[in-house]
Amino acid sequence: MNIKNLIIILINFYQRFLSFDNGMFAILAPGGACKYKQSCSEYTKQMVQEQGVVKGIFLGLKRIWSCR
Repeated sequence: MNIKNLIIILINFYQRFLSFDNGMFAILAPGGACKYKQSCSEYTKQMVQEQGVVKGIFLGLKRIWSCR
């Protein structure tokens, strides 16, 4: 298993079990927490797949930080 696959697995775990949109914390944010149409975690996963691990994570974090 390479790093890229591990990152994708971790993001999938977060999305399924922990996220405020679909995971167990969804009860804390009825209707979802993400202001973007494509969630930040989905965007990060896509960028990791397309751009590689380092750039993908950087772009994902940049998008998360834009939510402030």
